[in-house]
Amino acid sequence: MLFIVAALALAGILLGAAAHTPLPAFLTASAAIATWLLIFFIRERTGHKES
Repeated sequence: MLFIVAALALAGILLGAAAHTPLPAFLTASAAIATWLLIFFIRERTGHKES
């Protein structure tokens, strides 16, 4: 999963609007997205215990 995030970030730098944003803003946004994906992954992995 980390590889996918890194690949998308690299593609964004090379091809997209991320190339026009300041590096600190890009890194902050990347960290926020990676955190959200990690939380989503953990929640899906552990499953929802609803009855």
